[in-house]
Amino acid sequence: MGMIIQGVIQAFQLLASGDAAVLEVAMLTLKVSGAATAISVLIGIPLGLWLALKEFHGKQTVSSLVNFGMGLPPVVVGLVVSLLLWRYGPLGYLGLMYTPAAMIIAQAIIASPIVAGLSFAAILGINPKLRWQLLSMGGTPWQVSWLLVREARLGLMAAVIAGFGRVISEVGASMMVGGNIKGQTRVLTTATVMEVGKGNYDMALAISFILLMAAYGVVVLLTYLQHSGKSESI
Repeated sequence: MGMIIQGVIQAFQLLASGDAAVLEVAMLTLKVSGAATAISVLIGIPLGLWLALKEFHGKQTVSSLVNFGMGLPPVVVGLVVSLLLWRYGPLGYLGLMYTPAAMIIAQAIIASPIVAGLSFAAILGINPKLRWQLLSMGGTPWQVSWLLVREARLGLMAAVIAGFGRVISEVGASMMVGGNIKGQTRVLTTATVMEVGKGNYDMALAISFILLMAAYGVVVLLTYLQHSGKSESI
């Protein structure tokens, strides 16, 4: 218990003193996870909308693959991405290995099925008669899709929050494709693992609390946006 308290105190001391190294790692964490979440939203929400509204042969198979992807092991994603981006891999010429871009790619792959699956569920939760009513009133497919997205925005925002929560806490894939390089690819999760490996449990706890505070701050903002949309509709 004393170690946990010491970790909390040290976390506040690091933030209060404006420790440059810790702030740099925290900012990189938010940049990487924020970019990965944005990409997953651009992929996941349209995919979820398409699955919910489109009837086609093999739809159940695609849905099962999306659901399977929601629990995809991060280390497997990290391995596949590293093999693709490695110097002699098919995408090695891009020179992305051990860069924040590689971490964003891996995290986006991890989060996209989560956003897609929860978006799919959110759209399905809408009364199916609403879509036909909108179409009968002369709405174009794009207009209907946009109105359905607005109607399901609470569930869609929950999908975004879930996707962000998954990537900001991810460590396995980030270490495999990023390498935990100081000043380049070190984020709060990989820094925590490094400090634990060195036996610096006080610092590891301090970094963990900073990670929790950063994650909670973003989730509070997203939750505010989620419920502000609800109040506006009322």
